[in-house]
Amino acid sequence: MSVIDATSSAVHLSNRRTRTDSQISPEWVRVSAASAIALQFRSGRFSRDFEFGGINLLLNYDDGCRSDCAYCGLARTRPGDYEDKSFIRVEWPLLKTSELVDRMAGKESTLTRLCISMVTSPLAYRDTVEITKEIRSKVKTPLSILVAPPTLNRRKLEHFAEIGVDMIGVGLDAVTEELFRSLRTDVPAGGAGLSWDKYWSVVDDARDIFGPWKVNCHTVVGLGESDADLIDMFYRLKEREIFPYLFCFNPEPDSRLGEHPKSPISRWRRIQLAKHLIEKYDYRQEAFDFDDEGALVHMDASSEAVEGVVATAVPFMTDGCPGENGEPGCTRPFGSYKPSEEFRDFPFLPDGFDLVDIRRELNLEKLLAKGEMI
Repeated sequence: MSVIDATSSAVHLSNRRTRTDSQISPEWVRVSAASAIALQFRSGRFSRDFEFGGINLLLNYDDGCRSDCAYCGLARTRPGDYEDKSFIRVEWPLLKTSELVDRMAGKESTLTRLCISMVTSPLAYRDTVEITKEIRSKVKTPLSILVAPPTLNRRKLEHFAEIGVDMIGVGLDAVTEELFRSLRTDVPAGGAGLSWDKYWSVVDDARDIFGPWKVNCHTVVGLGESDADLIDMFYRLKEREIFPYLFCFNPEPDSRLGEHPKSPISRWRRIQLAKHLIEKYDYRQEAFDFDDEGALVHMDASSEAVEGVVATAVPFMTDGCPGENGEPGCTRPFGSYKPSEEFRDFPFLPDGFDLVDIRRELNLEKLLAKGEMI
């Protein structure tokens, strides 16, 4: 069942605003559909009760994002007007920034994490600074920025820290340089081709400035990487005390990867579990065995220990920035699935019924049986 009750499998929002050419950042921002409902800017309800305190903002410009990532709903070459494009397959209503900040201030006791998502635009840094200052003048909830590396340098990252940004996120997405170049640097219709080296420069600078566990890299499962590639990345980031956040590829209609299949749920669940074991239980890299294609075929661990971790249900929750005291802060739904689809990651702790499905999807007997192919 979807997190948000909807009509005809679509998120139903009332009082939709009519956009004009003047509704751009910093005076205007988009917010996720779930954020708009949580802050009571739109009607709707969550089909399962959970505490939703993670508010996601997105910069908005007439010419959109200058980049053209093959899988992104905001890509320049995806057909349609920018204001009509979805981002992560859901609507992002447009709101006046001052009204949004006032509403967040009035509901601050319910908020756990705020996040501003930049886009690749020459105005993005300046406007993100202005929006951050406006938020910080009234709201003290921990604030992350999902940055656009082409727009930044070390001094700009330092300024983010000076004005109260708590964490920096980098949308690496593709976990190998080859994939990054093929999906993000190859720009068939012009725009901002992205640089693997520039992204890592921003990651390194942010880690130096913000400190351990205050930087995260988004990693997407299903863009063409192997399980071995993903697990290599998890260890690379853990060594630097940087969080890897998981998303599952889900095709945006009419994007360049619009017909690319998403990962089977079984693969996704195993990657979630493997990352959690590495991150929280210090599983060594030699504990994971792969076939010739790099697919995870075995974990060298006791079934009792792994089942104990699965029983906590935590590995399968939304993977995002923490709240002030380390609790889950970003509880975004729909980062990895459509509102009408089964949960890929859960914005709440899965219950016993959910775990029945999760265990079936994991098929742990085969995963823990030495020499058996999954």
